[in-house]
Amino acid sequence: MKKRKWPLATILITFFAINMIGQARGQEYKFGPAEKDFVGYLFAYFKGNSVADESVCFAVSTDGYTYRALNQNQPILDSKLISTTGGVRDPHILRGEDGQSFYMVLTDMTSSKGWDSNRALILLKSNDLIHWEHRVINIQDRFKGHENLKRVWAPQTIYDPAVNKYMVYWSMKHGDGADIIYYAYANSDFTDFEAEPKVLFVPKNGKSCIDGDIINKNGLFYMFYKTEGHGNGLRLALTDSLTSGKWIEQPGYKQQTTDAVEGSSVFKLNQSDRYILMYDVYGKGKYQFCESDDLDRFKVIDHEVNMDFHPRHGSIIPLSRSEFKTVTDRWGTPKGITVPNRKNPVLDGFYADPDVLYSNKTKKYYIYPTSDGFDGWGGYYFKTFSSDDLKSWKDEGVILDLKKEVPWGTRNAWAPTITEKKAKGDYKYYYYFTAAQKIGVAVADLPTGPFKDSGKPLIDFKPDGIKGGQEIDPAVFNDPKSGKSYLYWGNGYLAVAELKKDMVSIKQHTMKTLKIDGTFREGVYVIYRNGTYYFFWSEDDTRSENYRVRYGTSSSPMGEIHIPENNIVLEKDPAQGIYGTGHNSVLQIPGTDEWYIVYHRFNYPNGIHMGDAAGYNREVCMDKLEFKADGTIKKVIPTHE
Repeated sequence: MKKRKWPLATILITFFAINMIGQARGQEYKFGPAEKDFVGYLFAYFKGNSVADESVCFAVSTDGYTYRALNQNQPILDSKLISTTGGVRDPHILRGEDGQSFYMVLTDMTSSKGWDSNRALILLKSNDLIHWEHRVINIQDRFKGHENLKRVWAPQTIYDPAVNKYMVYWSMKHGDGADIIYYAYANSDFTDFEAEPKVLFVPKNGKSCIDGDIINKNGLFYMFYKTEGHGNGLRLALTDSLTSGKWIEQPGYKQQTTDAVEGSSVFKLNQSDRYILMYDVYGKGKYQFCESDDLDRFKVIDHEVNMDFHPRHGSIIPLSRSEFKTVTDRWGTPKGITVPNRKNPVLDGFYADPDVLYSNKTKKYYIYPTSDGFDGWGGYYFKTFSSDDLKSWKDEGVILDLKKEVPWGTRNAWAPTITEKKAKGDYKYYYYFTAAQKIGVAVADLPTGPFKDSGKPLIDFKPDGIKGGQEIDPAVFNDPKSGKSYLYWGNGYLAVAELKKDMVSIKQHTMKTLKIDGTFREGVYVIYRNGTYYFFWSEDDTRSENYRVRYGTSSSPMGEIHIPENNIVLEKDPAQGIYGTGHNSVLQIPGTDEWYIVYHRFNYPNGIHMGDAAGYNREVCMDKLEFKADGTIKKVIPTHE
């Protein structure tokens, strides 16, 4: 293999200097899982050159190295129903920018009819990875000027942020000419192209190139492609603008073998800065996997990869816990794969400090958590999740973005709380949240927002006599006896104040600190049951495996708080591998005496081995909360199932 003549770093610096690639394009939020919430991978592939093997198959992995075929290595789609040739090849799968749509493109071809026999590709779209809508696009029939078209090969899709559209790109050969990579933008429903294909890339030597595979890394587009008929290896070209025609071609080849290869696909490992480049060593009937942290230098990791099938030209996307469960529920759980499909955690991904609400307006349940999984509790946006049954939770997306919507506190989005209040015949929602170690409030007409910040902190001071601690962890409580509303807050101390009727300001003269014992750290929550006010709080540090929930009682929402014996509500259970259980809220099923505690814990099973990082890689769980006949609370046994 040839050695490159000048460092890739030099090229990157040049690109950044000339084109200002590093400038922010603006964060677009997904309504599906974020990268921090992925737990596995889906591998889409076909198997070989016989007609029976020219179809889409799926496999799964939990670590990116060990893959097991779904559906006993049989097709998940019937090629005869979605193609014009009876066969499909080269499946490329992509997660949409909304986080919950999926796109797949296929070569409409069977090799039994010859390598110059096909003129079409197939577009597919799904919202669940199970049911796919498809549309065949025959280039020769659809567009003029392609009368001498010989073949249409290996389409792929990428999102182009410059135009907010999905670009489909593939190689075509006309007459005796070279294979050239073309592109077209898909329409909004991914059923057709907006315009006729245009040239995306031609190597400077003018020779054939196929199997383009593009990945966006920090605003630069890296395209790996096969030099068809002259070297039969993988080259790399870079650009900062997909349609500019300005590509910097890298010297040398990127495959780590002297054998001919094709069908490359690059994907990023979950929660990692490393990338995997895989490709089809088609002459030997095997795949090779390589690893890189810069998409320039690669090392073979075949000894780390294990598959129970033999793929041809495939692609890989990450999966959330619920998506992993969806595909294994549909096509069976392969032997050797442990499906992360427990009841707990109830939310997909890393979240913490959950506040729970039943909305009388929508008749749904909602959880409002801290978006976790950011180093040092560095999250800056809040989401909410909805459910009809407390079992399946829908990601409703970002409801408040500190960087965009809260100029007085653009960091450390922590521990929100919410309440529903009826006024003038309709409901409003008051959302109290921590930002930059201050407490703010935002208001909306729906539990899913949009929420509008009041414009300033509600709490950015310490109560009289308090010198330490932080102004965080708000909890709002509507007293069913008096109709008054109260806000509680504090880390290292517990404060309370009555809220004014506008719900966005407090009655200063009512503010006081409440005395609890030395176990109080943070995360207060208040409920009312049978004439008694119950105060819950968290003890210890959220980075500690001993983080846990205690409670006290009072005859008033303003205290005094009495501490019963054996007042631990929830704590770790090492026998089950459950640690760090704390910062809870409580849900009463409307019209019943049925109660649930919603809390976070270290993520299972890795959290206990993560050190301090366990304290900001947490997951949200829910278990039943029960009371004894005398009104004391039964200790909750945390569960997986």
